[in-house]
Amino acid sequence: MEELARLAGITVRTLRFYRERKLIPPPRREGRIAWYDDHHLARLRTISALLERGHTLNGIAELAEAFDHGRDVGDLLGLGAPTEETPVRLTPEELADHFAGQVTAENLAAAMRLGYLGTDGDEIVHISRRLLDVSAALVREGIPLAEVLAAGQRVREHADALAELFTDLVTRHAPEEELHRLRPLAKSVVEAELSMALDRRLRKRA
Repeated sequence: MEELARLAGITVRTLRFYRERKLIPPPRREGRIAWYDDHHLARLRTISALLERGHTLNGIAELAEAFDHGRDVGDLLGLGAPTEETPVRLTPEELADHFAGQVTAENLAAAMRLGYLGTDGDEIVHISRRLLDVSAALVREGIPLAEVLAAGQRVREHADALAELFTDLVTRHAPEEELHRLRPLAKSVVEAELSMALDRRLRKRA
């Protein structure tokens, strides 16, 4: 414990306090010896970074609980399922920097339910670089992250319906293995229709 506290730049008393608050997982025990590892050190450095950014210990405790109960990276990525999206690995403080203080336990849990976020050890994995960048851009424009995530849930429902429509269309007329090859056609239809729908909406507001 003394060695871990020294490496993390905190006192043993502070480390004990963090353990009592369950901000770090318990050590591995061999008899009366408690072993800490790099994951404990990474968690402590994350706590320090979040405190420097103005997060409270209560908020950090909620985030730690959400991380520890989040889906792992295997669940998130679907065991090697084909995808055109690029996952992004982030530390908790990097995630906080993307969303300017809006990484609350509620928003984190919502992102995990959507499948946007998972965990891999002490790292967070976002399923899609594009979705991460767009979400952060919307938040910078003044839209609350909670509303961005709620909109993402509604988009997910419509996207699932569109994917089902395209899958049914192709499998009625072609072998199922053609689905992956023809998926760019489905994307082009959706992008064109969405573009025209936005045009119609903007003309109505003009």
